[in-house]
Parts: sequence; structure tokens; C-alpha cells
Amino acid sequence: MKLVRLVKAVCARPSIREIMGPLQVRTFQHDFVPRDPNAKPKRFKYPQVYDPYGPRPPPSDKVVELAERIAALPPEERRQIGPTLTERLRHPKMQVIADEGMDLDAQGGAGAGAPKAEEKKEKTAFDVKLEKFDAAAKIKVIKEVRAFTNLGLKEAKELVEKAPVILKQGITKDEANDIMEKIKAAGGVAVME
Repeated sequence: MKLVRLVKAVCARPSIREIMGPLQVRTFQHDFVPRDPNAKPKRFKYPQVYDPYGPRPPPSDKVVELAERIAALPPEERRQIGPTLTERLRHPKMQVIADEGMDLDAQGGAGAGAPKAEEKKEKTAFDVKLEKFDAAAKIKVIKEVRAFTNLGLKEAKELVEKAPVILKQGITKDEANDIMEKIKAAGGVAVME
């Protein structure tokens, strides 16, 4: 008998259930309560406008009367209310946002509809643009372009052949006039932008 048990213990492999223990079995259990098929859906009353601060009390009679009096004023007098209240209530003046470097007018941005009351600022940086040149004077024009752009022969030739092209940007008016005179003397036509 001991021998039989010993042989069974040595030869018999343990079953999966013995190794892993009982397997986890989960039958389908729904997590929700089934809806009553005869129940009608709830109807919620949504406000026309969402107010994050909740309902507000109605305005007082004084405020309603004041609003009616303001609405009855002519447009010229209504325009004066804002600045007068700002001055009277001592509100700080709004800071002007600098729009330097932004092209707001072309996109219909901030100043698109407003008339331009400010004077045009005097331009300090200019660009020199080569419009055209005589074919016979091409070599002279290339030499002049090389003189003030510090380009090599090949780069200057390619630049001149692309005419009309901007030769130099962001220079003073005197420098631009000097360059234009040199190109004109060489046989080209340059303009200042």
C-alpha cells in the first residue's frame, strides 16, 4: 500500500487546479438597474442663457427707471455717459496696447474701422530696389552691387539677373540715395522703398 502511494506520488502530475487553486469565474452581472419600459423620460427646463453665477434678483425700480431715462437720451448724450461715469467713479484709465510690428489694418483687426487720427511717422529705414538695367551695362551694375553688398561675383550676378529685386534693406536715407546714384551711373534703375 505504501508502495502504491509512493508510485502515485512520484508518477502522478499535479493537476492545474492543485497548482493554481480555484479558477476565477465571473458570470455576467450588469452594473445598472434595467429601465422600466413604461417610464417616460424626464424633461428638464434649460435656461435660455447660461449664467455661471446663478439666478440674480431683479433690478430695483430705481435702476429700471434710470435705464429707461438713458435709453430715451439722444445718441450724442449717450456717448458722454461712459467717460463721465469713468471720471466720476475714478476708474483707472485703460492702458494702450502697443501694436508696433503688428499688421492689424490689413487683416481687418483692431484699427480697421477707425479713422487714422495719428500722423504718419517719418520713415527712418529704407530699402533699395533694383528695377531694371541696360543689358550693355550689366557688368558695371554687378560690380556696383558687389561693392556695397559684399557678395561674391556669382551671387551678385544672380541677384542682378533677378531684377526687380531688393538689393539692400534697412539703411538710412543718405546711404540709399548714394547707392541709387552709383547704380544710375552704372546704367541701372534703382528706387527707394
